[in-house]
Amino acid sequence: MKKIFLFCSGLIIGMSGCNKKLKEEPNSILVPAFFQTSQGLQAGVDAAYAGMRNFWGAQELFTATVIGTDEFQRGVDGNSDINLYSYTSSHGTITTLWKAAYVFINTCNGVIDYADKVDLPAATKNNLVAEAKFLRANYYFMLAQFWGDVTLNLHFQSEATTAAKRDPLASIYDAIIQDLKDAIAILPASPKSNGVLSGKATAVAAKHVLAKVYLTRAGSAAKKADDYQNAYNTAVDIINNRASLGLNLLPDFSKVFAEGNEDNEEVIWTVQHTANLAYNGPNNSGISSSNGISTFSADNVLNHMWVGQYEKRPGMIRSTPYGRPYIRCIPTRWLTDTAFKERVNDTRYGKTFQTVWYANNPDPKGYPVWPNPLPAGAPANAVAGQPKFKLGDTAIYMPGVSKTKAEIAASRYLLIPPDNYDNTLSATLTKYFDTKRADLNSPSVRPVIAFRLAETYLVAAEAAFMLGLPNAVTYINAVRERAAYPAGNATAMDIIASDLSLDFILDERTRELCGENVRWWDLVRTGKLLQRVRSHNKEAAANIIEKHVLRPIPQAQIDATTTGDPYNNSLYFPLWN
Repeated sequence: MKKIFLFCSGLIIGMSGCNKKLKEEPNSILVPAFFQTSQGLQAGVDAAYAGMRNFWGAQELFTATVIGTDEFQRGVDGNSDINLYSYTSSHGTITTLWKAAYVFINTCNGVIDYADKVDLPAATKNNLVAEAKFLRANYYFMLAQFWGDVTLNLHFQSEATTAAKRDPLASIYDAIIQDLKDAIAILPASPKSNGVLSGKATAVAAKHVLAKVYLTRAGSAAKKADDYQNAYNTAVDIINNRASLGLNLLPDFSKVFAEGNEDNEEVIWTVQHTANLAYNGPNNSGISSSNGISTFSADNVLNHMWVGQYEKRPGMIRSTPYGRPYIRCIPTRWLTDTAFKERVNDTRYGKTFQTVWYANNPDPKGYPVWPNPLPAGAPANAVAGQPKFKLGDTAIYMPGVSKTKAEIAASRYLLIPPDNYDNTLSATLTKYFDTKRADLNSPSVRPVIAFRLAETYLVAAEAAFMLGLPNAVTYINAVRERAAYPAGNATAMDIIASDLSLDFILDERTRELCGENVRWWDLVRTGKLLQRVRSHNKEAAANIIEKHVLRPIPQAQIDATTTGDPYNNSLYFPLWN
């Protein structure tokens, strides 16, 4: 083992590893001569797509955007101090996200720089470059949202350098917007266009990101006067043309994340995962460390993150359908009790969370029995000394409302009201369940839905609200009315202009996009991170301060920049010094 430096788009990151492992990395062959071949150009684009697996589905992006917000706090297995806002610039999650983004930005740069030298039809080359620009814009957008000023490098570098500088956020956003506009002009219209494979970049995906970029820049120090208008126009353009694009809101919210339905007409872009090890698929190693500097993990581990210790309750054993009990996070009480309080017409709580578990232990020895004497209110057929329930019956139920001690004692199954939630078992988010994987411990190979039309509506609503336009409620109500399917009253879900506020929009984004790896960014964009964490996340409230609206530059990057001006946090955000 020896200390080496891994080239990252003009930046260098200290990394320990063995030479053999690095030589096996696909990016070791992405050199200028290789990019100038048809095989190399396609391989570069493929690698840039594969790089997205290090974000969408990986533990690191989940850790940095889901937990430690108003929506989720740590579960019993969620031991990451980043979610308590008590971490430093050496944290592995921060280092891994930074490193992965720059590695694959450089891959995109190679495709863009050398495409003209490849003997391929012009239309083919143009499309590959447009895909690379779409992906590069996405990588830089993540960097900008986490770190603000970062290094902007738009050309391929084949040699490491010991010097780097942080470019202004305004320059980063200008580059992102230009890449997306270039991609929109070339890419096929939508994921429903003829010949478009699942997970491929399209013009509508680039437009969706562009709308989010305008909206995000509008809330930053780099804001421009027309950002909200541009966000609104871009999002509304997608909505108004959804029929021709083959897009629409699904009538039933529960179908959006149904297994095997990831190509439904609401989905704008997915990140594909695969079981094939040759293509950066699951390594079956489970979860990478978030506290050490980990190597890249392309596994989709979202199927594990919310699953509580159901197997420790009577009548239950571990099973693939219920998932691996690896409870990294639990909902905050604000999420379950306030954000999802309305459950008569709004069906999204029941379609987002698992609240019932059925007895699956074939061994009856562990089943609970009725006490003698029977508790008041016990079912009429309860018999002292006999099991309360049998295989296949309800074993655990979380009603989501308060219950008295007498009601809990008289229940046939384990009744867990909100006051009895703990960090070992809570309402369990089901959007990423994968019941068809090889075994209980395997990560998922389901595609991860990154962008969908419901969010486009919410972007339009937020931009309209910030512009003072009265039709903001139109876009909110479209999402809310869908939530009433099938038995609710859709019109009862409608709001009026006086109901609308930035906080309401954030609440609606929670109800619609809960757990979808965007919440930390949402709170930062709207200037609500500190307020909402302090109000709704009791374990993180005491620690979060102003500096936490940005992530710190990784210490490995700081240490590796040895030439020229220092690359550090104190120059740009003194509190992170």
